[in-house]
Amino acid sequence: QVQLVESGGGLVQTGGSLRLSCTISGRTWSARSMGWFRQAPGKEREFVAVIKWGAITNYADSVKGRFTISRDSAKNTANLQMNNLKPDDTAVYYCAASTDSSPSPLAQGFGSWGQGTQVTVSS
Repeated sequence: QVQLVESGGGLVQTGGSLRLSCTISGRTWSARSMGWFRQAPGKEREFVAVIKWGAITNYADSVKGRFTISRDSAKNTANLQMNNLKPDDTAVYYCAASTDSSPSPLAQGFGSWGQGTQVTVSS
């Protein structure tokens, strides 16, 4: 089992930046890929970004060029740098781990989840 704990959420104005961090513990070696998802009120959980085995990254079109996902294996963390934030980015952000080295950008491809951290972007 992998345990995930997110941090770094908060309130920011439009155009601002936040950095989310996900601390990975337990069977860290099994977390071959790490992803970030988000869920806004009244909406389904949606894919944001993934860093796959071999440091291959993919992003949702809505965040491409503004968000950057990274992983620090020495510190057992996965991070999401979010720049030029917009009100539409407001959501609870979830860190997720997959045992698959190249998971599809769907929630069902990730077996471990954090509790989520709130990001609110004011206009």
